[in-house]
Amino acid sequence: MTKYVIEGGTPLNGTVTISGAKNAAVAILPATLLVNGTCRIENVPNISDVRLLLRILESMGAEIRRLSPNTIEICCRNVRESEASDALVRKIRASYYLIGAQLGRFGHAKVALPGGCNFGPRPIDQHVKGFEAIGAEVEQLEGYVCARAGEGGLTGGRVNLDVVSVGATINIMIGATLAEGTTVIENAAKEPHIVDVANFLNSMGAKISGAGTDVIKIRGVKALRGGMYTIIPDQIEAGTYMAAAVAVGGDVLVQNVIPKHMDTISAKLREMGAKVTEYDDAIHVQRAGMLRRANVKTLPYPGFPTDMQPQIAVCMALASGVSTIRESIYETRFGYCAELDRMGAMIKVESKMATITGVDQLHGCTVHACDLRAGAAMVIAGLAADGTTVIEEAEFIERGYEDLISKLQGLGASIKRIETSGSEKAG
Repeated sequence: MTKYVIEGGTPLNGTVTISGAKNAAVAILPATLLVNGTCRIENVPNISDVRLLLRILESMGAEIRRLSPNTIEICCRNVRESEASDALVRKIRASYYLIGAQLGRFGHAKVALPGGCNFGPRPIDQHVKGFEAIGAEVEQLEGYVCARAGEGGLTGGRVNLDVVSVGATINIMIGATLAEGTTVIENAAKEPHIVDVANFLNSMGAKISGAGTDVIKIRGVKALRGGMYTIIPDQIEAGTYMAAAVAVGGDVLVQNVIPKHMDTISAKLREMGAKVTEYDDAIHVQRAGMLRRANVKTLPYPGFPTDMQPQIAVCMALASGVSTIRESIYETRFGYCAELDRMGAMIKVESKMATITGVDQLHGCTVHACDLRAGAAMVIAGLAADGTTVIEEAEFIERGYEDLISKLQGLGASIKRIETSGSEKAG
């Protein structure tokens, strides 16, 4: 078990460099199964979700070389038609991309139902709809998703997603890359990491157009070749440090970002009273005065991202007046609010909406990281709070943030990481 200990109350000052996008990396790595050659992937975030996926691929026969902490070579020529390890797959939500990748490569897949953060039901029915549209038969049996192409193999088809789903959009795109004919995804999600996955596949020889719009076309190709690709910066990691600078106060330059990806986050922080200045590949965030109330509704990109909802809630908890968050993606994602309340926040949750009455000060105590982004919110709250905050189950946070402790220490934060035994926690 891992816990973080934070001494709060110190403004953040300095420069922080953003790592590669988690949500792009965890899709691109399974997609390397489609490539007949060696992929050199740069700007890969060194996080636990990535390390887990690499272990899964290696167990299937992939040859993996880590050239540096953030550069990896993967060769999947000799990958066997084997099932990924159940124990590993069930630890990570993004393992569902193995379904599309194995279906595309071998014509069949059997993957244990994925794990990951638990904040409400996240069905994969839209993934199934897409696979069926390209000629696969899919069924869920005893905790597994089993998919198999028909006798003629996968063929192009048209799928209109019932809801905008990032995971389904990517998974169908991966599965259709080597299919015969053209596949069209309508009502596709538009997130930056969808564009990044499409760009990766195209750089290896795929023919995908329209990524970043609501209609994506995949013209099937016979094979993908090896090549080199660099993953985009992480939009949510950048937003987390921006929110931290606003909640805690200070002057932070967030570098290695794509400012266009940050538009809705930057706009909301400006509305709350922060000074946000954009450069070509950096964003400067300053906050000196009192924060103002704001309202947020989470929406698919380019709307305000659900993955930033807990972090901006901490800013709202310290703002003057009453703010609201309406969650339209994962309605049960407010589990962290009870933890913030224990630190002195005033949050009332009713169904899909949280009403947050600002307070002058949060107070340190022991809290839990109930999922990845909730854990990030606990870190921000601890940095802003008076006294000592202990965050238990901090391993959730390390699923998506590379070198969080050292990056925050570089901004002047007092934070340390402690490994604990199960018996110590129980005691």
